[in-house]
Amino acid sequence: MKITFHGAAREVTGSCFLLETANVRFLVDCGMIQGGRDAPLRNRAPFDFNPGSIDFVLLTHAHIDHSGLLPKLTRAGFQGPIYTTEATADLLQVMLLDSAHIHEVDAERAKRNPKRAHSKVDETSPLYTVQDAEDCLRYVRPQAYDIEFWPHPDVRCQLRDAGHILGSAIIEIWVTEEGKTTKFVFSGDLGQPGRPILRDPTLIDSADILVIESTYGDRAHKDHAATQDELIQIVERTLNEQGGNVIVPAFAVGRTQEVLYHLHRLTWEGRLHGLKIFVDSPMATQATRITMQHLDLFDEAATGLADWHSTGKNLPYLNFVASVEESMALNRVKSGAIIISASGMCTAGRIKHHLRHNLGRRECSVLITGFQAQGTLGRRLVDGAKQVRIFGEQINVRAAVHTVGGLSAHADQPALLAWTANFRRPPRQTFVVHGEASSALAFAEQLRTRHGWDTIVPEPGQSVSWPAHDTGGAKHA
Repeated sequence: MKITFHGAAREVTGSCFLLETANVRFLVDCGMIQGGRDAPLRNRAPFDFNPGSIDFVLLTHAHIDHSGLLPKLTRAGFQGPIYTTEATADLLQVMLLDSAHIHEVDAERAKRNPKRAHSKVDETSPLYTVQDAEDCLRYVRPQAYDIEFWPHPDVRCQLRDAGHILGSAIIEIWVTEEGKTTKFVFSGDLGQPGRPILRDPTLIDSADILVIESTYGDRAHKDHAATQDELIQIVERTLNEQGGNVIVPAFAVGRTQEVLYHLHRLTWEGRLHGLKIFVDSPMATQATRITMQHLDLFDEAATGLADWHSTGKNLPYLNFVASVEESMALNRVKSGAIIISASGMCTAGRIKHHLRHNLGRRECSVLITGFQAQGTLGRRLVDGAKQVRIFGEQINVRAAVHTVGGLSAHADQPALLAWTANFRRPPRQTFVVHGEASSALAFAEQLRTRHGWDTIVPEPGQSVSWPAHDTGGAKHA
């Protein structure tokens, strides 16, 4: 029995883990690497395994850093089922097609740019096409939460609510080899408990092998009340005192809906007034529609807010921008607007245009609501860059850049430790993944010192194996 960490090892993106026994080979996630100059090269490199030999894929959720290479996988020969939750299956219909469209557009742009001819990566052909994405989607097999299913005679699984984004799952996997059953638990991305909209992550009480995320494994978020106060202060100062715009780079799935929730709830409570909100992301518009189709996954507070919203009384102005022309028109708005746009790390899409027109203005603010990977424009802004290059133009950063960690969809260190404290006994082995090296190592040390757990922070591409009769004596490759 062997596990290999093909992605999200000592980094946040590119989640991809291969589990193998003598009789079965399957993946947990197959995500795209985001951020860093080498990301295009790494995403285009052949898989380190034979896609045609993979029996099935288990997918934790729809975010592209977990799902984004699935069309590449099927194009390379994988023909097995992709198991995920019902809501994730709905979101993939939007996200993978959107991703493919971006790759096609970028390829056409690269063909027109002579400088690309000297690039290390041939970007004149798309990583995958819309047709590849449509072909991939035919392999998706939706599963309900909390219901066991058998993707293989030796493998039993259950998807549990991870509370991260709509449809996100913790995956419990029981693998049998030579009559011995080993329980694996993959946390996926865990949500912060007590957040609005989604339910708290399901508590798991046992695992032989635990693979757990650590995106914020070295820090704590502000609490909900402090986060709301911070949001009110930023919006009031920017719109009413300074006469500028608030630009919100937000992931189309999850963060956009949560930012909208906060702005609507604060209006409902009378703490914000007269808001003009523009959601400038076709994918976010579709994701919001899908979100409203899954009200059964909402917590009680979010359901109450949805009921208020349906009355149509005293609502803030909200416009889902559709056309390119409408999006361009927003760049002529100089004050009073909250513009929410993708991508969440400012790497592509309409957000770059809004940053180009507002970053240089002292009266404006940029509201960072989620993790920014190394090498992204969003990370440079968070790190305090005084100048950034957008569409070849050098932009002086004069707008205030605010990082509101309390809006993150990821559990912080205290929440991660509280979730792991529910285990009745220590896992025989815990692997800390999906975090930059500093965060993963810090969280692994917390698990050792607080819980006494045996932890490993795997290197990229590292394999760990166990004899079929024993998951306690790991062998490293």
